[in-house]
Amino acid sequence: MPSVVKSGTTEGTEVHRKQPMKWHYRTAEDAQAGKLAAQLRVFPSLRLGDEAVTVLAHLLVIRGITDPETAERFLHPSLSDLHSPYLMLGMKAAVDRIDVAIERKEGILIYGDYDVDGTTAIVILKTAIELCGGAPDFHVPHRIKEGYDLRGDVIERAAAAGIQLIISVDAGIRAFAAAETARRLGVDLIVTDHHLPGPDGTPHALAVLNPNQPGCGYPCKALCGAGVAFKLAQALMERRLPHRDQASLLKSFSKMVAIATIADCVPLTGENRVFAKLGLEALRSAVNPGLKALLETAQVSGRPLTSGEVGFRVAPRINAAGRMDIAADVIELFSTKDVTRAREIAAKLDQLNSERQEEERRILDAITERFQEDPTLPESFCIVVDGEGWHRGVIGITATRVVERYGRPTIVISRDGDEAHGSGRSIRPFHLLNALESCSHLFTRFGGHSHAVGFSMPAARVAELRSHLDLYARACLTLPDFEPAINVDAELELGNVTPELFQALSLLQPFGSGNHEPIFTARNVRLMAPPQIMKEKHVRLKLAWSGEETSDEARLTSPRCHPDSAAIPRRSENWRKSIVYKAMGWRLAERVQEAQLLPGDAVDIAFTLEHNDHPDFGGLELSLRDFSTQPKAVAETVAAINEYRRS
Repeated sequence: MPSVVKSGTTEGTEVHRKQPMKWHYRTAEDAQAGKLAAQLRVFPSLRLGDEAVTVLAHLLVIRGITDPETAERFLHPSLSDLHSPYLMLGMKAAVDRIDVAIERKEGILIYGDYDVDGTTAIVILKTAIELCGGAPDFHVPHRIKEGYDLRGDVIERAAAAGIQLIISVDAGIRAFAAAETARRLGVDLIVTDHHLPGPDGTPHALAVLNPNQPGCGYPCKALCGAGVAFKLAQALMERRLPHRDQASLLKSFSKMVAIATIADCVPLTGENRVFAKLGLEALRSAVNPGLKALLETAQVSGRPLTSGEVGFRVAPRINAAGRMDIAADVIELFSTKDVTRAREIAAKLDQLNSERQEEERRILDAITERFQEDPTLPESFCIVVDGEGWHRGVIGITATRVVERYGRPTIVISRDGDEAHGSGRSIRPFHLLNALESCSHLFTRFGGHSHAVGFSMPAARVAELRSHLDLYARACLTLPDFEPAINVDAELELGNVTPELFQALSLLQPFGSGNHEPIFTARNVRLMAPPQIMKEKHVRLKLAWSGEETSDEARLTSPRCHPDSAAIPRRSENWRKSIVYKAMGWRLAERVQEAQLLPGDAVDIAFTLEHNDHPDFGGLELSLRDFSTQPKAVAETVAAINEYRRS
């Protein structure tokens, strides 16, 4: 029976970029952007200058936002923007059944998954049912011993213990056998999931909540598993807690669903943007002992969090429990009222995350050695690597690392005697689940998404899988699909990079899937000092606009992130063009050294804007995504001429 694999989270990466990337410019119709900018200038909530508003309008139009009402909802989302949970197919039947179970004090089991999305979904629904008077139990499967999705033997044990209602979260949409077991035993099953249903439809259950199921008209199709659980919790609390302050309850729950939404890499648009924006704001004042302990351990407590900090610092620690040990620790962390116990569990998760990182490095080192021994391997159109005894809890995140390093779809397989378990990640043009469907006879179980899959199979068939996927990928992909590229939002003169622009960009946060962080380019900027190599991997540069000579006094000036751009001293009419900007090139040290950049050299740069919070050296700075010592326009023209000559 096929099952669904979990997609990877936004856990930290280390990719050494050895070649420049293609710069693809996103486009926005000038008339639309100009009209929207004029409308935004009268917004009382936007106290920005003309230049910043012009850029903001351009970025909004790129995102498909062309009218002021939609822009207002996007820039300032609120709880009133949430959809009615009853727009989701099956919601009324699910709420009715849980309502009866609470009234009759029936046994309820919440059956979740072992990753961030699944465990937070359990916490959300468990807490909501408890607030409504129920006393649910929960089950999180062990990644190695049980694997993903509902199991019949667990349902049988639950039925024997008197459980009369089972609610799945972040799982179950393909669990046909488990649903049949529940039906046979007289246990009512409510499936809540967000994964794509299989070709056989949905399992037989009392209710199925999934915005992606046939016939469901729910407006936000991209909810994560915790998002679907949130909608069920919202409907249940509206039913059973009519006199409570629903707004405060929903805002409290938004903290957990924000973590899951960001970690599961679903698009941060529509309802997901409401969850992420409001949840990140609420995390600043977390009161749950477990959540506070986790944020303290991740060193992000007591201040506003970004989506990047959730993805790189918070989510990996939650995920580590399911990857390396028992994910039930996460539910205990968020359920305990004991501050000391919460800190103990948070410390354990931190240690497990360190062990996960070490195991990941070990497997990556083995893969790197494999590539050195076989130089044709990284040239495969779909990379398939396998190893005996590789930890199954980290092969998915390891596959992500290989994709980032080589830019090709990747399957990483852990062999255990005659069995093999694999996890794959893909690139944008390649639908990995369709690729597995094309050789479904090779697997005992498989499933997933367009860009994340998982499976089990006989180890003897790994070679056949490798051959088939490479041929399949060669029929779908071309070499240009593997070339590194970035999408650029706009070209700016370096002098237009101001604290006020950073303030405008901050309104677009949180950034993530579906709401990319804006990337800009600046051409012909000049290096004002020798590159400073940091930790052998990163580089710090000092850059200035090269249209005029820059004074020694101006070289000491760097923009501070002050909301009032007037705080920057004006030393001439072209004061902005005299500023020296700090720029960090993460993992770009090798390329900078190869380019032999010297003070006075002119480069084109692609960058995002960051704010360094260091009390002494902080301020506005550029984060380099790419650079070119040859003007891009010239390089593109030369490439076009060469292509014409070859044709």
